[in-house]
Amino acid sequence: MIVIIDYGLGNLASVLNMFKKIGVKDVVVSGDKDMVLNATKLLLPGVGAFDAGMSYLEQSQLIPILNQKALKDKVPILGICLGMQLLTQRSDEGVKKGLGWIDAETVKFNLDPSLKLKVPHMGWNYIKVQNQNPLVELNSKNRFYFVHSYYVKCIDQNQSIATTNFGIDYTCMVNKENIFGAQFHPEKSLKFGMKLLENFAKL
Repeated sequence: MIVIIDYGLGNLASVLNMFKKIGVKDVVVSGDKDMVLNATKLLLPGVGAFDAGMSYLEQSQLIPILNQKALKDKVPILGICLGMQLLTQRSDEGVKKGLGWIDAETVKFNLDPSLKLKVPHMGWNYIKVQNQNPLVELNSKNRFYFVHSYYVKCIDQNQSIATTNFGIDYTCMVNKENIFGAQFHPEKSLKFGMKLLENFAKL
């Protein structure tokens, strides 16, 4: 059973509907501790600020269970958008510690003004897959929808599995063992997002 974690932030209905569209039936939205504990896969969504996301997770009392599922039970877990940023150690956006599952930090775009690019980064971008992983294929032309003002900077570059460009090249997907993150919104990325979620469901 895939559990889309309801902790107060995220496009929960959109993600659920995308799974239904691709024929994945054993998926629920829940913040119930027992449901999360019994999940065989977890999806951590998120829209908004880093500290708010961590605060909601703390208030939900889910962090110990998530640590068990991700670090001990080794169930596949996918963080998307803010959910990916929460996997890191910290963020320029706040003062709270992240989950710390990925050896990375979340930093603010600080782009050369001459580029005349507006933050947040919003729109469709092709990604470049760097390291083999089960969610997206090497050398495939994958295009995803992004909306964000901060990005993940990996300390361990082996955990960066895909990059994209918005004034600079930056990590847009991470992976460490059973833990995955995607900065973009697969639920808004049409056939590309459908394929990624289908691959995740098959893990």
